[in-house]
Amino acid sequence: MKRSLTIVLLVLFLLNVLGYYGIFMGLQAVNERKMEALFDDDNILLEQEITIKVPITIPYATSSTEFTRVDGEFEHEGEVYRMVKQRYLNDVLYIVCVKDVKSKEIKQALNDYVKTFSDTPSGEKGSTKTIQNFIKDYIATSTSLQSEESGWHKEIIYQVSSSLFESLSIQLNSPPPKV
Repeated sequence: MKRSLTIVLLVLFLLNVLGYYGIFMGLQAVNERKMEALFDDDNILLEQEITIKVPITIPYATSSTEFTRVDGEFEHEGEVYRMVKQRYLNDVLYIVCVKDVKSKEIKQALNDYVKTFSDTPSGEKGSTKTIQNFIKDYIATSTSLQSEESGWHKEIIYQVSSSLFESLSIQLNSPPPKV
């Protein structure tokens, strides 16, 4: 009895400390491990595989005849894809992916949970606008602009000076020396 009560209180304490975010991240980590185990055992149906061809020129890269195992995920048009394997052959990168429906569900549940904290229900939208308008109408605020100079200040004065060499001219009547 004491042991089960201790476990329940410990779970409640962890839930209080980590919150639901920790639970969602734990579910995501478990899903990733399951998917990686499926990929490592090569238990993927051919109907589930999606091959992406990316033309890319990499200098000094060698073409590979077999696929190499990779891990990673990306999102495209709201769908989550998990990368399984890839190979580089004749300036084309082939990436084999699988749709990860479970990861999409977990991320959507986390987004819905976060929205409960940030979005206001549709019935309360008018009251927040009323409070904002009240604040704008009855609380006086003033704004003034002032010019300030910061840093060093030096006044530059331009003077026009005449050159001494303007009126100097030399006349030579002899030819230049022979070399």
